[in-house]
Amino acid sequence: MLVTISPPDGVRPSEIADLSVNSARNWCARLELGFEARAGHGTVLAHRRHEGPLRVQKALYPEGPEVCHALMLHPPAGIAGGDALSVQVRVGEGAKALITTPGAGKWYRSNGPLATQRLDFEVGRGGVFEWLPQESIVFDRVHGRTETVVRLAGDGVYIGLDLLCLGRTASGERLTRGLLRLASRIERDGRLIWSEQGLIEGGSRLLDSPVGLGGQPVTGSLLVASDAIDGSLLAACREIRPRVGDAAVTRLPGLLVARYLGPSAEAARAWFVAVWSVLRPALAGRPAEVPRIWHT
Repeated sequence: MLVTISPPDGVRPSEIADLSVNSARNWCARLELGFEARAGHGTVLAHRRHEGPLRVQKALYPEGPEVCHALMLHPPAGIAGGDALSVQVRVGEGAKALITTPGAGKWYRSNGPLATQRLDFEVGRGGVFEWLPQESIVFDRVHGRTETVVRLAGDGVYIGLDLLCLGRTASGERLTRGLLRLASRIERDGRLIWSEQGLIEGGSRLLDSPVGLGGQPVTGSLLVASDAIDGSLLAACREIRPRVGDAAVTRLPGLLVARYLGPSAEAARAWFVAVWSVLRPALAGRPAEVPRIWHT
């Protein structure tokens, strides 16, 4: 998922939406974060390094010292053709970290060059990492690729959300051209437990087909990797239904997959939060606390 804040001063939203990928000013950004558990201090942000316009300003502790929250910023306000973003997060043994974003991300349209995003996450034994960005808006004529790789050690826990809004639906935009490739991979102790690849192609019949997206503009997944997911947790998650749209929850060995498909990003987020609220106490030992920035 992509991280954005408001457009730079003096730049109108309409100008950003029509950014030409032939511009010489493409953004290449890299962010490295390392979280460690320290006796008497809880979880601390021990390592922080950035190149380009991708950063975390400070560590936050709305739940107390045990869980470190971070707000990830990308001041250019979106990703356009030719941009390349890389995020590396390491959550050490026994550490607990949650990363979110200040607003909806954007994949802008491209005249040809590829935009890329690479997410690399590592979680040590006893660690918990929650990757909970807000939704990403995918513009018509996008040309992008996003890849997420998660490496877990021992009983490390990963909770990751990916929520996409296809087109600027408020203005009636649909995906008529372009494509977005998606890939995710999760390993535990070097053993593959999840691998998925997808292609969202503008104008494809699968966008409207009942065996595809069924004409719905919002789709998302919550991946939860833990060996502590049992039948009672699965049943509790399946009892939760979204206000509008369709949803399903599946359990695989060491993994729970929750998916949404429907017309509303707000309904999707509310459903994912409800599922997360059931899972978090059992897997992370704490009640769910929605990041404050989501309410602003």
